[in-house]
Amino acid sequence: MTLTTERLALRRFRPGDAPAFAAYRSDPEVARYQSWEPPFPLALAEEFMREMAVLDPAEPGWFQYAVEVDGALVGDVGVNLRENRRQADIGYTIATAHQGNGYATEAVGLMLEHLFVERGLHKVSAECDARNEPSAKLLARLGFRREGHLVEHTWIKDEWTDDLLFGLLAREWRPIGRIR
Repeated sequence: MTLTTERLALRRFRPGDAPAFAAYRSDPEVARYQSWEPPFPLALAEEFMREMAVLDPAEPGWFQYAVEVDGALVGDVGVNLRENRRQADIGYTIATAHQGNGYATEAVGLMLEHLFVERGLHKVSAECDARNEPSAKLLARLGFRREGHLVEHTWIKDEWTDDLLFGLLAREWRPIGRIR
C-alpha cells in the first residue's frame, strides 16, 4: 500500500532505506523526545527493515510507514492499531534537514485520512513529551484535542518527563488542503 499527496508518499520501508533511517535517527535533535539513543546503528536499522517487511499494517500492533519526498526517505509515521481495530495510536519522525516544510503535518494528515475514511477507525490518539512544542502544535493543527497532561509520567533518558495526551474522533476529522 502506498498513499500519496502531490509532495510525498507513505509507503512500506525497503532494505535500501536503512542508511537514511539510521542517519536521521542518529541525529540528537531527532532522538531528543524519542525512546532511542543516538547513534542509531545501521545494523539495527537493517533489522527494523526486515521486521517491517513481514508485518501486516491491517493487523493489531505497531507498523511504521516510510515518508518519501522526491525519492528520498525523510521520516516515518507509525500506527499502533489496537486489538479492536477501531482505534489507533500514531507517532511520527522527520529528519532535521526536512523539518519546517510541512511534511510531518502532510504525512500525518494523509495517514489520518486513510485511517478514518478508508479503514473506518473511530479514534486516533497520540502523545508527546510536554516539552516538544512543535509536536503538540502539529497535533492541534490537525484537529487533535488535548485530553490529558501526565506529570512526571515517563522515565526516559535518565529523567522523569511529562506526557501530553491527544485524541481525534473520526467525526471531528477535517482533511487539510494538500491531501484532497
